[in-house]
Amino acid sequence: MIEPPKFDPVPPRGLTIGTIPLLIFVLGAILVVGGVGFVAGLAAASASSEFQLRQKFGAFAEAWDIVDNEFYYPKPAPDERLRGAINGLLGTLNDRYTLLIEPQAAAADAAVMGGESGGIGAKVRTDEAGNTVIAEVLLGKPAFEAGLLSGDVLLSVNGQSVLGLDSTKVVQSIRGAIGTSVQLTVQRGADQKSFSIVRQQINVYGRMLPGKVGYVSLGLFDRKAAEQVGAAIQPLLDASATALIFDLRGNPGGLLDQAVAVSDLFLKSGLIVQEKNTDGSKKDFNARDGQLAETIPLVVLVDGGSASASEIVAGALKDRQRATLIGQTTYGKGSVQSLQILSDGSQLRVTSAAWYTPKDTPITGVGLAVNLWVTTLDVYAPGTDPILDAALGYLQSGLPPTF
Repeated sequence: MIEPPKFDPVPPRGLTIGTIPLLIFVLGAILVVGGVGFVAGLAAASASSEFQLRQKFGAFAEAWDIVDNEFYYPKPAPDERLRGAINGLLGTLNDRYTLLIEPQAAAADAAVMGGESGGIGAKVRTDEAGNTVIAEVLLGKPAFEAGLLSGDVLLSVNGQSVLGLDSTKVVQSIRGAIGTSVQLTVQRGADQKSFSIVRQQINVYGRMLPGKVGYVSLGLFDRKAAEQVGAAIQPLLDASATALIFDLRGNPGGLLDQAVAVSDLFLKSGLIVQEKNTDGSKKDFNARDGQLAETIPLVVLVDGGSASASEIVAGALKDRQRATLIGQTTYGKGSVQSLQILSDGSQLRVTSAAWYTPKDTPITGVGLAVNLWVTTLDVYAPGTDPILDAALGYLQSGLPPTF
């Protein structure tokens, strides 16, 4: 998900089961935008427009009444059927990022984006079999304290199998409310091991590496991302770091404004990203001079789990010849979703724009190519990280950036 223009939710309305009232409710639920329901627009529509609308959607209301009156087996609740109808509409668009999120999941997502959600302090990667593997366990963090090791293959999260599941979805399932526990089962060699780990707020992590190389990782572009990344960089600069490594591996993205703000920390004035909208218009997002880390040598780590907002940052830094990308080709999500809150509290995400790097390069389905590709093994020895090692070697070699 990239930047949601946020809207105030519409107060809940009652549901009347019946052909015309139901029809109006369904259309209102589908088309609520920016806190203004379609029902309000319908009231102001001309008689001709209303007649055409009833003609177009009358078949749906007829089908509803027939099912309501004649279906033999127990029927789902009306709101469940309505969401099914909306999902049917969205399914015809053939876009995996245009989707409906039910109220409980929408509230959880809002908590994550608001910085109210925690993690366990581990980086993940995807192995050749498509499984999610622990790539790094951060020192002193919950995963480290619980005994997770680099190379552990995640089998299940809270009892649900995650084998073969997209790593970004695995990360989302591990994250949750700060102070709550998550149950993980992993494969370690021939053994299976289970862990109960209490989540903490650890979206950003910074430390000094050998050779006075500063290291900062970011797990998600939530509403506090730029502020926290800046706060992690400052002490490294104060300690005379000679270079920075910015780790975006496994970062599934987040908010567009935070991607722009994080990019701006490293860039002087100029283009960060271009957004091309449904109506043909284009919007440029630009950096400003005078930010925190505009001149220090910079390497960005990415992999197949780096998506969306992560790719905006990596693409801007690469195209502007500000950083060297090391790791593996990124995920390839170049679309922007607007978020609308429907009348029942569910969230409708609609692909409303596409974004392009400063060199006008689309990345959908392709991803960003790295400057230095690092082949990784299915299992790392504990405490090793080939991509991070390659970045350190690259910086210590004194070689100029390759673009």
